Amino acid sequence: MNEEEVSTGSTGPAYYAQPKFLQRARWREWWTVLHPPYTLLHLSLVTTGACLAAPVSLWRLLATVAAFFLAVGVGAHCLDELTGRPLRTTIPSWQLITAATTGLTGAVVLGVVGIFVVSTYLAIFIAVGVIIAVGYNLEFFDGRLHNTTVVVVGWGGFPILTAYFAQHDTLSLAAVAAAAFGTLLTLMQQQLSTPARELRRRTDAVNGVVVRSDGSTYALTKRMVLAPLERTLKTLCWAGPFLAVSLLFARFVH
Repeated sequence: MNEEEVSTGSTGPAYYAQPKFLQRARWREWWTVLHPPYTLLHLSLVTTGACLAAPVSLWRLLATVAAFFLAVGVGAHCLDELTGRPLRTTIPSWQLITAATTGLTGAVVLGVVGIFVVSTYLAIFIAVGVIIAVGYNLEFFDGRLHNTTVVVVGWGGFPILTAYFAQHDTLSLAAVAAAAFGTLLTLMQQQLSTPARELRRRTDAVNGVVVRSDGSTYALTKRMVLAPLERTLKTLCWAGPFLAVSLLFARFVH
């Protein structure tokens, strides 16, 4: 592995793992566990679902975003790290379990409050959310829930439907179409992040030669293969939040 690959940080478990500005922070590994870019993308889908139609209750929106942050950003991600340590952190297991339990419990509490404010049907969304978060990451039911379909629907389409219902106590064709958008967006993220994870976490080096049509050649390295995947991932993780912000402006700024 050459020095250029090491200097660009292509050997860490993720491109956002323990950034330089947190080198002296004791909690820097928690930053990595929370997967900030993907959590931001996920919460932007929650916001998009809530703001699809007017009127929008700010308090319901904030509560829904907080619930998904606790359930997915904290709970699901801690459970994922607990299972196999894919991010190679040294966080004690008891801390991950405590954080996951606290996050999921907090999300459920917010959901129960929502049942009294919105509708008893919100209980269905709460149950499905818990099953997805726990079942996927801990690979319950012999791993039947640990698949691409569950993750792209659960992390992409489900938050849009839930946020819409939490606002309007109903669903609509617009919400279903937006959920399809969220699912496809998350599928794109998975299609990019899966090979990127393979390169970062399970590949020591990539060796090869690219032969151009004019006969010139250049060496193929791990960094060269990884770079376009992660550049596109970074772009994708900013696209969702900008859509969410535009909808927030449309609903609250006149």
